[in-house]
Amino acid sequence: MLLLESLISVYCGGDKNKHHTSYECPSGPDNVKSPRSQFTTSIVYPSAFSLFRNKVGNIMSHWDRFAKTAFHLTGSSLTARFQILKELSAIGRILNICAERAKAHPEYVSVLCDALKICGLPFLKERASDEIAYAYDVKEFLSVMGCLMRVPSVEVRHELCSSLKSFYSHVAPRHLLDGFHPSNPGYRLQVLEQSCVAETMVLSMATLEDQPAVRLLVLHTLQMMTSTSDANCAQILRARGAETVCLTMNQADPSGQALFRSSEVLWNLLERGCREAVTRQLSTMQCILALKEAFLHQLLRGSRQYDLQLRNDLLVITTLIAQIPKSPLIESLFAKQLVVFVTFPELKSHNPLVRNLKLTYNSEDFEMKTLLLNWLVCMSKDLSALQLFREGRVMLALLTLAKAPRNHGNGQSPRGGAGRHWSSGQQEALQLQALATLALVGPLLVEDYTSCQGNTCLLLLLEWCAGQDTYFGQGHSFHGAGGRGSKKAQMRYCVRALRSMTALEDELLSQDLCDQGAIGQLLGVLMQMEDGTPEEDQDPIGLEIKSDIQLVLSALCETDLHRKELFGAEGVEMAVHFLKMSPEKFHSGLGHNRLILSTVDCVWSCIVGCYTTEDYFLAREGVFLLLDLLSPALHAGVVLATLLDLCDNPKTLSHVMTWTGSGGRTAPALLLLLWREEEAELGVGRDQHGRISDPTRPLLSCYQAVSDTSFSAGQPSPAVLDLSENLRAKVFSIFCKLGFHDLHGLSTTDHVTLSIVKRYLDFKVGEVWGEVTQELALEGVRPVRPDAAALEAMRRIAEDTASRVAEEQSAILERQEKDDLTQEEMVYNEVRNTEGKGWQQELNTEAWDQYVSRTSDYKVLQVGTSNQHHYNPSAPVYITLHTHKHKHTHTHVHQHKRTHKHTYLNTNTHKHVKTHT
Repeated sequence: MLLLESLISVYCGGDKNKHHTSYECPSGPDNVKSPRSQFTTSIVYPSAFSLFRNKVGNIMSHWDRFAKTAFHLTGSSLTARFQILKELSAIGRILNICAERAKAHPEYVSVLCDALKICGLPFLKERASDEIAYAYDVKEFLSVMGCLMRVPSVEVRHELCSSLKSFYSHVAPRHLLDGFHPSNPGYRLQVLEQSCVAETMVLSMATLEDQPAVRLLVLHTLQMMTSTSDANCAQILRARGAETVCLTMNQADPSGQALFRSSEVLWNLLERGCREAVTRQLSTMQCILALKEAFLHQLLRGSRQYDLQLRNDLLVITTLIAQIPKSPLIESLFAKQLVVFVTFPELKSHNPLVRNLKLTYNSEDFEMKTLLLNWLVCMSKDLSALQLFREGRVMLALLTLAKAPRNHGNGQSPRGGAGRHWSSGQQEALQLQALATLALVGPLLVEDYTSCQGNTCLLLLLEWCAGQDTYFGQGHSFHGAGGRGSKKAQMRYCVRALRSMTALEDELLSQDLCDQGAIGQLLGVLMQMEDGTPEEDQDPIGLEIKSDIQLVLSALCETDLHRKELFGAEGVEMAVHFLKMSPEKFHSGLGHNRLILSTVDCVWSCIVGCYTTEDYFLAREGVFLLLDLLSPALHAGVVLATLLDLCDNPKTLSHVMTWTGSGGRTAPALLLLLWREEEAELGVGRDQHGRISDPTRPLLSCYQAVSDTSFSAGQPSPAVLDLSENLRAKVFSIFCKLGFHDLHGLSTTDHVTLSIVKRYLDFKVGEVWGEVTQELALEGVRPVRPDAAALEAMRRIAEDTASRVAEEQSAILERQEKDDLTQEEMVYNEVRNTEGKGWQQELNTEAWDQYVSRTSDYKVLQVGTSNQHHYNPSAPVYITLHTHKHKHTHTHVHQHKRTHKHTYLNTNTHKHVKTHT
């Protein structure tokens, strides 16, 4: 520190006494000293910088003078100057020159060490805006600090790492200058992310092979920098930091912490950086060899929990590398060695790697076993690894793990000898993960699966799952969800493995399953689950198991008539039971929709095609249930395809024609409704009445737009794809079975739609010929005259057919309109004839009631008279009154062209009023 103070004081100009007494420089034209001038303007760094460059050659000659002068300086003021934001730029340049001269003059090393100690303290700001104003200077200063790693001095590098680590510990400064405040705690970290310090630290690791202590400090610094900053991780990855750290992790390290620090840095890069970039850098041959060396060292020689955890961390990194296509794990022989550990301790091996390997069966060993199974799944995507799996007997190890658990109360281990073994919870988790792995790896190793009698193992496990013996599942693992206290988790993954194997459509596998009674066993398990409590019907895992069992049955029976006969009445009862499921459950989100879809697929694959089961299915009203599924249009494609195949049975047609849905809708009307909904979704051109609006495009949807590119020879055209991508072809085929005439329950709209359905095949043929013409034009091929005439004739025929259908539709609508008018007239006449007399009688009764009211109440008479005069004020009114005794009151009201009415009114005074109108 004294040497650093001497350097700064000497290169500020003046002699010893001047530096002691005149740190304060004139400020302003009047030479008035500012209160802060002692700290802000006493050292003019640009001048000091030039003096430093000019006098640097005379340092050694004046070294004694520096030491004497240092005793006259206050350390606190100089330390503060290294913290002020506005002065960091000049200090950085001075430190840079010191670093350049350090090789020739080792005395500069102590100067740099003192400076770096000060740089670890918080920066000081004079104003609140200094942090933003001097952000660039601070960034450059930190970059200069990072470049000090080029100084070949252990002390400088040690102090630099310590200074950088102090950025992550918020320590209040011990000395504060008047008028200055420490910067915000996160300010240095923000600027540090913008500088190139992280990248420089990574690049410097190549020069630290002979300095293990410094390398460990650098790794610790990188660990801190990557633990909280994504920007630092990105910088390190740009400098290929993951590869650099991996290649140096096995270098000599007396402390034994370098491997741990390296793995922590890699973990931080994986979590906060770009995972793909990290794995790409680690997928080189050199990095994989380094990982293999580190993993084997920790596995074979590590015994502490710390070593076991580090071993598992390295295995996770290896698993991530295995996900990269063409990673050299196989070429490095690392994969072959890991396969040996996958099968240990389930299989005995004379491999030197496991001959003396002892597992403690603790949580770390259990974690390693699960990670190895996970690595197995990742490696299975590389087909070249399958040969390693065969040589390592991976399939046998998986089936051994997947077996039903045995009672270990007698102290026997899973391998048959006395000793330690997995706990019940660990064994359950490994069993479930082995089944999940088998479902993914099994289809790739069919020969091994067959030779190891995989079907027998799975069927025995399924029998154990369906048994009534007491078993309390732990349900703590990832694969054990929903299986606590039961065998449901085991059944779930057992059935999933069977589904994966039967999906291969391998005849030998399917025949082996059927020979062992798999069809009857699966049906029994399915109905046993269905007979459970009502709460199980809302269990997503139970619904998944039922769906998978039905898919397995579909795969087994689809192509074999004898297996459909084995499916038999019991299978039909099962299918009918699930088809009766309430439609309200379809949208529950629990898996009922998947279950009903698998049920329809089971009907299609296991019932259709065998007349015995078909007849029983028809007798159980199965067709009605399928049509009920069409009513809300659920899974219409699969249901229509099943109905179409069922219609090959002549007995089916009567069932279809008999069905009546909600609102009295018949099956033909329902099919036509599905046709209209499908065309509305496809955007086919139709007018408001459903007629063909464009005869040149009677079926063309908005998705079949005209393309400017031709199709390849093996690519189907849009017109052909349309046959399989929507329901219209299936609806047309069903109508071909039912016929197009004498269909009851159809409305006018249905008849309009039916006219299009009837000509669907003609329209589709014309559409295909149109695509042929378009394809020839795009390829620049001009057909010969006969072919051109034929194409033109096909175009005209298609348009004429569409025009005739449009005219037929218009005639249907006109006929319906006339029928509506005739019906309306008939109804009107009927109402008029039947209700006319009643209306006349009501009018007469109303007139009589009014007459009685006027003759019985004088006020009513007056109101009527006033209303009459109001509507015809020009009419004269003459009134003559006579008393009852010898007099009569006569009122004559004369109106032109009116009839005469007589009204008599008896009052309480026995007067009569006679009114002539």
